[in-house]
Amino acid sequence: MAFIQFEILDSLAVIRMNRPDKLNSFVREMALEMQGAIQQCQSDASVRAVLITGEGRAFCAGQDLAEAISEDGPALTQIVDEHYNPIIELIRGLNKPVVAAVNGVAAGAGANIALACDIVVATQSASFIQAFSAIGLIPDSGGTYTLPRLIGWQKASALMMLGDKISADEAEKMGMIYKVFPDEEFQTASVKLATRLSTMATAGLAFTKQALHASLTNTLSEQLTLEKELQTKAGQTFDYQEGVNAFLEKRKPNYKGK
Repeated sequence: MAFIQFEILDSLAVIRMNRPDKLNSFVREMALEMQGAIQQCQSDASVRAVLITGEGRAFCAGQDLAEAISEDGPALTQIVDEHYNPIIELIRGLNKPVVAAVNGVAAGAGANIALACDIVVATQSASFIQAFSAIGLIPDSGGTYTLPRLIGWQKASALMMLGDKISADEAEKMGMIYKVFPDEEFQTASVKLATRLSTMATAGLAFTKQALHASLTNTLSEQLTLEKELQTKAGQTFDYQEGVNAFLEKRKPNYKGK
């Protein structure tokens, strides 16, 4: 792949956006490569968690505007429909936990791709910008769906309309992201967190992800029913039996992701 680096470290897949000279902004080829990498994570049973990050000083600056305005490039409709929407749906539909390790600026679609992940961590010098209003566009990549659910209507509305630059510390305080690591600890700490997920009970984590996503639109009764169904499925997994046995035997569980 030209613009996405992909590697598997034991049971952790690392997807690294790799256009550092363009702040990892997306062009069509990069978006399609990203989709392919996530699909590979879905189909590869050895992968039990995914880490998405960027190469260089940015996580992702969103869309490469030179492509967006090029006469030979894809139209905005195509960019949203064929590039970003599938990425968001693949991340949310992946039956494995996805960690976004935001190593620098996350702007526009780049910010919203990060926020679509299950857990978002950031280096202290990172920042988040809903940059769309500065060029007369609206937030895409699920931003208008995800951000107000994370931080509330007022803050989401203001950040999207004003395009304020939010530091990693501010993002953590308002509940936009999970945790901030000092710059010098970020790479080790983010991989450690993702690796921990990759050794846990994968099916249970997938069911948790499914339940959380459904809770955004379910009624309480519907959610209780779904919890019953997913708990029943979780109780039939090898990892559930292993977890119980390990607890009773006072040892560390050896989960298989099954």
